Amino acid sequence: MTTVLTLVADPSDLSSFSSIVNAAEARLCELGATNLKMKWLKKDHAVDLAFEGTVTSEDLDKTIRAADYCLQSAENRKKMLLLADMDSTIITVECIDELAGFADIKDAVSEITERAMRGELDFDEAFRSRVAMLKGLKENVLNTAFEERVKLTGGARTLIQTIKANGAYTALVSGGFTYFTSRVCDLVGFDMQEANELLFEDGALTGLAAEPILNSQAKLKNLNRLLEEKGLKRIQSVAIGDGANDIPMIEAAGLGVSFHAKPAAEATADASIRYGDLTVLLYFQGYSENEFVTD
Repeated sequence: MTTVLTLVADPSDLSSFSSIVNAAEARLCELGATNLKMKWLKKDHAVDLAFEGTVTSEDLDKTIRAADYCLQSAENRKKMLLLADMDSTIITVECIDELAGFADIKDAVSEITERAMRGELDFDEAFRSRVAMLKGLKENVLNTAFEERVKLTGGARTLIQTIKANGAYTALVSGGFTYFTSRVCDLVGFDMQEANELLFEDGALTGLAAEPILNSQAKLKNLNRLLEEKGLKRIQSVAIGDGANDIPMIEAAGLGVSFHAKPAAEATADASIRYGDLTVLLYFQGYSENEFVTD
């Protein structure tokens, strides 16, 4: 069976990448890998090292940790189903924290968010408590927050448009709010989105969200449902996220990827993106830069 090690450079330290690639080749040979073949996905930036033999990530980690990397079977690399978290993954911020900033309670809300992301708090309880803290915030603030605070993560649209051009189905599944996921879904080009709905009364937040809360189990259910509906094997799916709420879908996907993640999420992932943007996930799937859809 052919295995592929994909290495992607830390964009802040491109000068070190060639030495990392050379060290990876040497380490693979030391571990008994055979039929080693190199393919550049982007010159001096991303490379596939295909080989025969049994090698684990633990065998390689110390050698290649200064780069983003993924070790996987050469089969079914280009996934046909992608599920992505939104906050701090497809976008650069946590929307609930940004809303809290307009109510002058950002520090208090952000602390709860951070602990929930680390898996230190029950997600549903943490979610309800933060939403309650936003009670009375005017509805027009959400539009201001979206226009002024929400920024797409680098490579987000390229990632989604490229894999859709290859026939993949894409889903944005978030423990955040539909007000934001619906807009991000349109901007990036996801096929579907699902999140929590904030409740309003007289143009202001009530401090409540519609039940049931979209949590980690709901994300997992979306993954399983879409696999069945699309007639896909689990190995044909990829899930990406950054927090504890993403762990079940990361663990269950054919390729589970953490993105600039909290330790709990990173520990469960098959591969972690620590340095680069979302185009790294395209390289992990074997796409060359000339295959990227960038319109």
